[in-house]
Amino acid sequence: MADNAVPVSSQPAEVQSEQEKLKYLTFVQEAAKQAVPYASKAYDHAKENSGSLKPGVEAIEGTLKTVVGPARDTFHNVPADVLKFVDRKVEESVTKAMASSVATEIKSHGVMETASGFAKTAYTKMEPTAKELHVKYEPVAEQHAAAAWHSLNKMPMFRSVAKVVIPTAAFLSEKYNETVQHTAEEGYQVSSYLPLVPTEKIAKVFKAPEEPEVELEPEHVVHSGEEGAVVAH
Repeated sequence: MADNAVPVSSQPAEVQSEQEKLKYLTFVQEAAKQAVPYASKAYDHAKENSGSLKPGVEAIEGTLKTVVGPARDTFHNVPADVLKFVDRKVEESVTKAMASSVATEIKSHGVMETASGFAKTAYTKMEPTAKELHVKYEPVAEQHAAAAWHSLNKMPMFRSVAKVVIPTAAFLSEKYNETVQHTAEEGYQVSSYLPLVPTEKIAKVFKAPEEPEVELEPEHVVHSGEEGAVVAH
């Protein structure tokens, strides 16, 4: 009889693994996986070759690790959970025929209220620290980032990689912003606490500086018989 017993399958684990996958925002995860190695290598190279800027970069790194580190460890799963939450909301908007029943079920179980309350609590606790760090370190970080970017941009290999990575990052940032704004307008309160990517400010910081035009005074040559001729010195 033991031979006829139905073997225990790993279906629950497979189902759980499948549920963890994003249905509509998978491209965000894939792009992040591809972009992180490039960004990490570029950052390490920039820091090692930043010369006199290196102590400032290391000082900022140390401060951020000390202040933001504990908070990051506490909320390290929040971005993935929020991404999955928004992904499910995208699914609801796609399947409009089921939207009403799904919203009713969620409301009855209090999931939206719980998620909204959690996001608001996390945002309230993190906002003062984030603002203080932003005011203190953003200008310096922008200067270091822009200087490192312009140095890296002189390397032919880096420029070829940047041409591929940057448009993709800009596109994903715009799509992320649109998703957050759209879901907030649709009434998903948790989206109102999600930060937007400052694409315009990033573009301004990393915009290549225009080379100042140097106007050279024309050399005056004395021609014989020319009135008012000036001898060049």
